[in-house]
Amino acid sequence: MKVVKPLLSKKHVLHALIAARAEGLVNGRVARDFSSFLSPKIEQKTNAFQKRGAELVKCTAKGQIRSVETGDTKTNILYDVHFQSLIKQGKFFYIEEEMETRMAVFYKNTLITDRLIDLLEEEPIAEYVEKNDLEKEPAEMRAHPYNRLAVVRYAETWWNSYNPKYKKFENDCTNFISQCVHEGGAPMRGYPNKGNGWWMQNNSWSYSWSVANAFRAYLKNSKAGLKAKQVTQPHELMLGDVICYDFEGDGKWNHTTVVVAKDANGMPLVNAHTYNSRMRYWAYEDSTAYTPNIQYEFFHILG
Repeated sequence: MKVVKPLLSKKHVLHALIAARAEGLVNGRVARDFSSFLSPKIEQKTNAFQKRGAELVKCTAKGQIRSVETGDTKTNILYDVHFQSLIKQGKFFYIEEEMETRMAVFYKNTLITDRLIDLLEEEPIAEYVEKNDLEKEPAEMRAHPYNRLAVVRYAETWWNSYNPKYKKFENDCTNFISQCVHEGGAPMRGYPNKGNGWWMQNNSWSYSWSVANAFRAYLKNSKAGLKAKQVTQPHELMLGDVICYDFEGDGKWNHTTVVVAKDANGMPLVNAHTYNSRMRYWAYEDSTAYTPNIQYEFFHILG
């Protein structure tokens, strides 16, 4: 019984923190008791909405504890938060959803840190090594049309869960986008060479299937099967198209998303994994991974 009461107290603190974060995102004000934990996120989100003429009308947030590690004086609580935000942009309304995994650290019953687990920086960098791409596309690959609505349906179905048909990765962003594109009809090729083509089969896969850096290189170079045309502006993208992100601007591409809708200005809204997100504004300016050096590349999938 001595263990239960303190843990319940900590749960109440986390519940209040989550509620304060949701309220602060709507009104732009930070609850005094949690100002040191909430200010950067709220300011970042508020600025991102103002920049594109949007307003966060309502936000709900629900938390769920994953694990608790208790020491003599410190307790670490790993937990997930699911945000649902109603966004107004002129006469256009839509719901954005986002998952965060966070670590709260308590000293006795006092919350001392609450941080986002920064998963986007953990993806390994794998080079795309294919040098002799196909000069001519086989007829069986040309016969596959690209079904953009199927891509969107898949991205909407699995944005916050994992299809057992495919292997799940700890850093799942590019694996998820590969699934979306494949479910739209893009054919695999290159098995069993991990540095060739784009494929997943049995318990093996190409670098380009699961690693953002290699997937981006594949899209720039592929002459058969899954092919793409790079465009210069995000508004040129269609549903089912792909955006690649280099957060630090150092030439190492970290993240991948798929376009599932457009906002009132015709700009992409995207779904993604790792930080599971639905109908998120494409620029990721409200992300903790964002830096002023961020680079984007926009790929229109052909077919």
